[in-house]
Amino acid sequence: MTRVIREAIAAEGPLPFERFMALALYGEGGYFAAHTLRSVSSGDFLTSPELSPLFGETLAELVGREQARIGEPFALVEVAAGSGSLLRPLLRARPVEAWAVELSPAARAALAELVGAERVVGSLEQIPGPLRGVILANELVDNLPMALARREAAGWVEQWVDREGDGLVFVDAPARPEVEQWLERFAGPVPPGGQVEVQLAAAAWLRAALGRLEAGAIVLFDYGDTAEGLARRRPEGTLRTYRDHHLGPPPLDEPGATDITADVDFGALQTIAREAGARAELWRQDELLEALGLRERVARLHRRERELARGGDPEERASLRALREGAETLLHPRGLGDFRVLVARV
Repeated sequence: MTRVIREAIAAEGPLPFERFMALALYGEGGYFAAHTLRSVSSGDFLTSPELSPLFGETLAELVGREQARIGEPFALVEVAAGSGSLLRPLLRARPVEAWAVELSPAARAALAELVGAERVVGSLEQIPGPLRGVILANELVDNLPMALARREAAGWVEQWVDREGDGLVFVDAPARPEVEQWLERFAGPVPPGGQVEVQLAAAAWLRAALGRLEAGAIVLFDYGDTAEGLARRRPEGTLRTYRDHHLGPPPLDEPGATDITADVDFGALQTIAREAGARAELWRQDELLEALGLRERVARLHRRERELARGGDPEERASLRALREGAETLLHPRGLGDFRVLVARV
């Protein structure tokens, strides 16, 4: 992949960071274009649906409420659906027409068995519209290509990617107007030398998704915060990589071999959703899942465990314990429970 990026630089000159990120993640030979499932125990990271099937089961309640609100026709769409670890338990609990948007060849094969090959597509635009229903995306937005900017005394400077020797390096470039506009609207206070991930692609994706949605909701789960919550991280920025379930090397070192990600600016997304005419709410993941009944489910599991401890099947008890502990992981206030959720209804 480094060779592909170096060839692009040779043809185009230094690349804006979002162009580098798009090639590294989604280009030929890119991280998500490989025939490898990334979000599995043997991969590079695990997300909420892999840690507990109760994530999908609980979201079935949200899907049911939206179906009751808007009526038929109704469809569920998961974007960046991966192996189907969210859709599978959700559809068991709430059978509805379902579509999966996914680029990974390995994931598309698994999803075809779940929803049918004709309903596995590469983009929302490939689903017949207008859409009525729920669009779900868990840890999608953090992987959408971002520009990278640094605050200087005289204003904003972008960081682009250039060649140096056999490797890649950051170089400064004047901030483009669209980058400066996003920064001035959404970045909040940033100290000199501070770095901000400029999420223009996330904004464009959300506007386009809301434009396709005639009635229903878009529900986005991810790590991140509002500008106020991200302020303490602005001096160093939040850009990072993952591999083998740990932080990986710097993002320019091994493109195509690592996940590249950053915290999502949910305040910006909420503003964009409202400007598009949606009713947009921000939740913590633990609070939303609790409102949908997960805390009560955990309590019932715990009660059943105690009953089995007085003379029940030990295998059933162990299975219930694992299910309960997985659900508690989803709700942990210093872990996945601290993720943010944007719910935008139209």
